[in-house]
Amino acid sequence: MALKTYGTMQVDWEQRADLDRLRRERLARAKAALADSELGALLCFDMSNIRYLTATHIGTWAMDKLIRFCLLPQGDEPILWDFGSAARHHKLYSPWLGEERSRAGISTLRGSVKGRAEDVAAKIRVELDERGLTGQPLGVDVIELPVLEALRHEGIDVVDGQALMQDVRMLKTEDEITLLTTACAMVDAAYEELFRALRPGMRENECVALVNRVLFELGSEHVEGVNAISGERCSPHPHVFTDRMLRPGDPAYFDILHAYNGYRTCYYRTFAVGSASRPQADAYKRCRDILDQAIAMIRPGVSTAEVVSIWPEAQEFGFPDEEAAFALQYGHGVGLSIWEKPIFSRLVSFDYPETIQEGMVFALETFWPASDGWSAARIEEQLVVTADGCEVITRFPAEELLVAGGGHPTAFGTLAGLRETQSHLNNPTVDAVVASAGIERA
Repeated sequence: MALKTYGTMQVDWEQRADLDRLRRERLARAKAALADSELGALLCFDMSNIRYLTATHIGTWAMDKLIRFCLLPQGDEPILWDFGSAARHHKLYSPWLGEERSRAGISTLRGSVKGRAEDVAAKIRVELDERGLTGQPLGVDVIELPVLEALRHEGIDVVDGQALMQDVRMLKTEDEITLLTTACAMVDAAYEELFRALRPGMRENECVALVNRVLFELGSEHVEGVNAISGERCSPHPHVFTDRMLRPGDPAYFDILHAYNGYRTCYYRTFAVGSASRPQADAYKRCRDILDQAIAMIRPGVSTAEVVSIWPEAQEFGFPDEEAAFALQYGHGVGLSIWEKPIFSRLVSFDYPETIQEGMVFALETFWPASDGWSAARIEEQLVVTADGCEVITRFPAEELLVAGGGHPTAFGTLAGLRETQSHLNNPTVDAVVASAGIERA
């Protein structure tokens, strides 16, 4: 049964994402994992973990500040210390958190505010003492060194808590899957607008601006990034856009990362601008084949090691080792952040395999350089693991290389598509490419 896609608003006449259930089930999972662990409490500074536990959000500006913190003690409810007036806002608008558990308090703001590390540690020590948890390990997800030292000065045994939260967040609830599917649907629309707009002379940064506009108009909470890579920048992959102008015959690939109600996308597509050469079409086919073989293997019980074993080794596509080629043939969980468990990579999955389970949501992404030495293809699909397989939730067409611009926005980059493309162009360079591929000019 296909996953359902709804509008982005809540309505009273149709059951969509149940946000109350989302909050309850996420917290319940974290509580259960904590109860089964050796930790006395869990202290979180990571914004995604804080949101998972408390269903609070104060803006993307705070994501890299490590200024907010949340404590989940064994057998109790989370306590959140938040930035200034945000704590009062939660008391008014976040009743599930509880008025007494929403408190003002800040950490060091990346070391710019002095004296706060000791204050954070003192606040945590009080809560642990009240519950008789001081002698038990405190799991922490990410932490600044002054805060770590202050906690240890209070006699608190600080251990890794990030691993626990990664395990908690690895399986998605029904409502998380609904939100992830909706986020992908928004990117489907962004790719439609981008594909129709691509043309020679358009710059990579203009592509990024267009995608941002479409997503924010549709209700995106946060556009984490848009990779826009074109022409000779495609190989090797630089992972950042520039102001380069697109040119006829360019490959162009994009990765769109945004959040809807906190839930992310990581979603690559590759296009050709105006026309596609034979090397580009061949690279795309190889890239697609690698991806399709992996998708065909996805079902509960299969390991990440089994999946990556069918992917080419780094040396086969021009890299000396798997570390140098990391994230080109790759898979990663997607949820409140874009890189969660499970991870699929020849660098790590053989030594640290994960078993695929129903309810996982992850992205699989592949790359292949073209034989021309400068172009390449990059494709990515997000999928949900079902009881007997998986369902792909990224739906903008990617089975074949699409050629954009030139008055033929639906032409494909296969040999037949190349023939169709030529009927719209009068370009000596393209004529030469077509002739070398053995295609008669229409």
